[in-house]
Amino acid sequence: MEEKNKKGGGLLRNNVVQSLLASILCILLGLLVGYIALLIINANGAWGAIVAVVKNYFYYPTAAAQIKYMGSTLVKTAPLLLCSLSVLFAYKAGFFNIGAAGQYVGGAGASLYFAIALGMPWYVCILAAVVVGALMGAVSGALKAYRNVNEVISGIMLNWIGLYTVNMILTTVKEPTSPYTTQLSKANSGAIIPNLGLSDLFGKNQYVTIAIPLSVVVAIVIWVLLEKTKFGYELKATGMNKEAAKYCGMREKRNTIVTMAVAGGLAGMGAAFYYLSGIEQWSCTQTSVPAMGFNGIAAAFLGGLHPIGAVFSSYFIQHITSGGAYVDKSLYCSQISDFISAMIIYLCGFVFFFKICMNRWLDKRDEKKKKDAHQEGGEA
Repeated sequence: MEEKNKKGGGLLRNNVVQSLLASILCILLGLLVGYIALLIINANGAWGAIVAVVKNYFYYPTAAAQIKYMGSTLVKTAPLLLCSLSVLFAYKAGFFNIGAAGQYVGGAGASLYFAIALGMPWYVCILAAVVVGALMGAVSGALKAYRNVNEVISGIMLNWIGLYTVNMILTTVKEPTSPYTTQLSKANSGAIIPNLGLSDLFGKNQYVTIAIPLSVVVAIVIWVLLEKTKFGYELKATGMNKEAAKYCGMREKRNTIVTMAVAGGLAGMGAAFYYLSGIEQWSCTQTSVPAMGFNGIAAAFLGGLHPIGAVFSSYFIQHITSGGAYVDKSLYCSQISDFISAMIIYLCGFVFFFKICMNRWLDKRDEKKKKDAHQEGGEA
């Protein structure tokens, strides 16, 4: 009887359904807060602005333009997905990889240096990005394993160390008259990730490459690794209780380092997928860490910390981020689009809070049903 009541609630007890409902609630609340802010600033254009954010590439009147700019959104979704996978992989093993932003920076620096300075092909550049990102992650993992240094602290410090180190290194391959690195199409076209005809599907958008489907494949591989392998089980067991894992014969220190190394490699790969598409050049004078790594945290939680869920949440976050560019700048300052995106991203962190509230409500409802049934039985 107790087990039957425990399962009461049907679909609402399903973890996937709960994650989906909580994510939708976060999205709607974020849009509502953004809309209220727009009303306060300028009520006349508020509705048009929020619609522009949601529509993104559907803002264009022609199908050809919509398809082309949809491709640009997908190009930016691929690295965001990899950063999301980096965060959730570490989180599944009990670690919070806030250093994904710095590992992303390291991957960007390695891929561009190998491409421009060394003239390497695209697959070697991606491998270099993965290795550098993994090394940065392994540093945090080693500090955690051998000196119990919190990975959040070491990750934050490495973010800035990575940024300024990459700025110095890429200064050697920048354009003479600008702070930006040399364009890949001019320096080494072989370093650009091939598109294999995908660009034609998106209005001949030259930046659409096989990085997009590859990122989805990586998500599937991570899901299999975490949920279907002994290796994934050991990593999660070590993260939950390293002393118990050690008692069971698991190499807890090695698992900690490997977890952070894999997470770092994923973030580095994301940077390579982005910069080796040729869509953007690195600015050697930037003083802030790219937002991609931090947005990956929101995408991971919005997706319910599930690799497949991260595919959809990463796309959504990039969709609204890109949609913010179409807000009427004559009515609102240029930062308003970032504010709306930030509000939605911020509320994504409450996914688990809403799931807890939902479960508590279901428990109370089931308990009430149980009491009512008991009273009816007593009266009978």
